[in-house]
Amino acid sequence: EIVYRIIAIDVRSRREGRDLRKVGFYDPINNQTYLNVPAILYFLEKGAQPTAIVHDILKKVGVFTELTLNQTKFT
Repeated sequence: EIVYRIIAIDVRSRREGRDLRKVGFYDPINNQTYLNVPAILYFLEKGAQPTAIVHDILKKVGVFTELTLNQTKFT
């Protein structure tokens, strides 16, 4: 069974593979996704750049809509 961890990682330490925080997982076989949306929003607001696959997952569940709403609240 293949389950992908979705993590926030500092690109400067990518080689060591040390993640800053686990923020979710994706199981394509059982079509299950768990996302810690508040943590994901926090990292996105700090400038995190998701990979293309993670971007698609986040877009599918509406995280970017929520990010836009959060940014509107602060301005």
